[in-house]
Amino acid sequence: MNSNAPDDWSPADHPYSIALSEANWWRATVALTVGRMHSDDVQVGWFSSRQIDARTLVVALRQLLAAVKLERTALTDLGMDPAVISALDDAEQAFLVALPNIKHVRDGLTHFEDWARGQGGGPQAAARKTADPRAVARRFWSFGYDPVTDTVTMGPFTIPVSAALPAASALCEAIYAATRAVDQRSTAQLRDQAVQALTEAAIPCTPPHDAVRVSQGRDTRIWLSFELTRVPDGQRGELAERVTKALDGVGLRLTSPVFPQADDTADRLIAGEALTVERNSPPTT
Repeated sequence: MNSNAPDDWSPADHPYSIALSEANWWRATVALTVGRMHSDDVQVGWFSSRQIDARTLVVALRQLLAAVKLERTALTDLGMDPAVISALDDAEQAFLVALPNIKHVRDGLTHFEDWARGQGGGPQAAARKTADPRAVARRFWSFGYDPVTDTVTMGPFTIPVSAALPAASALCEAIYAATRAVDQRSTAQLRDQAVQALTEAAIPCTPPHDAVRVSQGRDTRIWLSFELTRVPDGQRGELAERVTKALDGVGLRLTSPVFPQADDTADRLIAGEALTVERNSPPTT
């Protein structure tokens, strides 16, 4: 049986996927909080549920920008096409246009220990050049949600709640598109590697005489199978061994999507099952 040890996996290996996962979590948080803010208010002790949700909303929106930052860093490290990064930049800018004050509102909310004293950074730092900290604190204080105008404010800064979910959804879609571009490139590289290994082993794998078919699926996985009509029964076992050996020589393996831990991949190829081509897990240190 083949299996990967739990510690083979690390988020550091796939930061672009982590960015997408986090973006989806925070987008869902935005949807949940906006829905509750637009519903009946509920008293939670001394507090309004809408005011509680307003705080959560601000943090969720700002975290989406953190997801964009991680995605951009991952794309840059991977050397992705600049057009992919540019599209992500454009989506981030559209998000900021829809919610222009999100940074200041979040900063005032999460750095209340400084803003309450007029000692915050950004706009408070600039205001301290012409006013004392006490006056600065008063000017930039008073966080809250106004259901009449459907806005969240922190001092002079305002966020339109109605724009939150559309902006969050659009940004998530852009992160998804960037992540899929990475997956598609990785898949294409994997297919090229597999085809080259088979070709060097003198195994026909390109039309019209491909005894072995190597194809890229819509699921961004590489599939390998035998063209049984072109491989006589008596030669299938030997061919399966040659295929396995050729792929193993370049750090690739075959896996059954039906039984991922099965080690009888050669028999499965001979029986006509389509298997996926995967890279061997990197050694742990």
